Amino acid sequence: MIQFLRRLSDLVFFILIGQTALQAQTHRSTYAESLEDFPNPERGFYIPISTSSARFVPLDATTLGRYRTQAQRTSKASYPIQCSLVYRSYRLETFKNSPLSEDFLKKVDQDFIIARQAGVKLILRFAYTDQATTGSCPDQYKICPPYGDAPKAIVLAHISQLSPLLHEHADVIAVLQMGFIGIWGENYFTDYFGDASTNSLGVVPDSSWMDRNQVLAALLKALPKDRMVQVRTPQIKQRFIYGPKAPVTSAAMGAGDGYQASDLARIGFHNDCFLASPDDYGTFYDVGNSSTKRGPATAPLRRYMAQDSRYTAVGGETCDDAFSPQNDCAPLGRAEQEMALMHYSYLNASYNNDVNNDWQAQGCMDNIRRRLGYRLVLRSATIPDRINVGQRLQIDLALSNVGYSAPYNPRSLQLILRNMASGVIHNITVETDVRRLSPGSHQLRHKLQLPAAVKAGRYELLLHLPDSYRSLAQNPAYSIRLANTDLWEVHTGYNKLKQILTVGP
Repeated sequence: MIQFLRRLSDLVFFILIGQTALQAQTHRSTYAESLEDFPNPERGFYIPISTSSARFVPLDATTLGRYRTQAQRTSKASYPIQCSLVYRSYRLETFKNSPLSEDFLKKVDQDFIIARQAGVKLILRFAYTDQATTGSCPDQYKICPPYGDAPKAIVLAHISQLSPLLHEHADVIAVLQMGFIGIWGENYFTDYFGDASTNSLGVVPDSSWMDRNQVLAALLKALPKDRMVQVRTPQIKQRFIYGPKAPVTSAAMGAGDGYQASDLARIGFHNDCFLASPDDYGTFYDVGNSSTKRGPATAPLRRYMAQDSRYTAVGGETCDDAFSPQNDCAPLGRAEQEMALMHYSYLNASYNNDVNNDWQAQGCMDNIRRRLGYRLVLRSATIPDRINVGQRLQIDLALSNVGYSAPYNPRSLQLILRNMASGVIHNITVETDVRRLSPGSHQLRHKLQLPAAVKAGRYELLLHLPDSYRSLAQNPAYSIRLANTDLWEVHTGYNKLKQILTVGP
């Protein structure tokens, strides 16, 4: 009798949905914004973990997992963070005159595997030295040569050796910093690529710009086309794109150039002295060429980076608290204004906390932690409550990005139909480039074809923003969480729409 009643109930259900399919109504749901601070892929504060070829210390999956899932306070920090990003720098001091060893390459390979296990991504940099020799040389910071980096032939050979690993593990690479040249890999104090300081010529000659460009071209080639290389200053990008004689007024890329596979679109920035001085300790400075002298260029280079950074990955760290109150919270400072203007996605949680701790004390740190990178808020979803098999489904989504920047690596936006009886899941890709969701409001209107496999029944609707790599697409640690109350499914990485779609025969 019970089985008979169940079958009768199912029959009545399918008759009813067949009779009422033409009477479908559009349902609009609105959603509450959340102010919770939570980790999201490829954005936020990062924790730096450096190692060297002489004393290699591998990454640890348990430690990295704890960084992502539990609030941490880094050295001298007065504020807690949870991070999805780890800055991994490799110092190659034992390979300045030789190829990278197989043992070293295997250790780097294992680091990528550990990062994937822990659910984090890496900001990568390779350099040959982090030691500055001080003395009585002309440089204003009294950093004197020899600096200790490697010649171009060695650099290019090492990049070639690393390329297979960078391709194989691109899924857990957030971004690669140019590195290699100079102390700290910051492309300034260098023995082989044109000393940009006043210790030598006082300019970077054209031949040295060409050598630098060759290294940057090799790095772009060493990565898949969907990953970016960050350079230390805007002028490095200008003189790569337009040549060694490019003026500081060279044009930034426009909307049509962004997020393409071109070299122009794949070069971002890392500012390692954020708001440290009027020109951020040389970040916005012209170091000259064979035809022009060095000199201030703060205004044009700031304009260039503000425009270009709309479409690229931007991050870095603070380095000196001397530029106070400018580097403080509003109203006296402009820390948040600068992050928004230059579209910052990440910052260092460990350095310089003389600056970062001021943000905590002055009351803007909570906002900075939430807004670094993207922060997508779903405002409303308008979707029919009924549809027939094979029909197209009209969806209207109102989203806001209240972060400082857009996502910088590609990923899809998917509408998930989850059968409420069987749990079977169907994915429908929404043709939206998530990287185009810049700060501000967005209205997404799409007609979606139901997959042929969707059968009559009742389906729960959800949104999914998975990683673009198949290896990570089903890992919720790498899916974007919307900044809304009670929508996130931690075990799937889906965002609930709290709507039910009835599909008729």
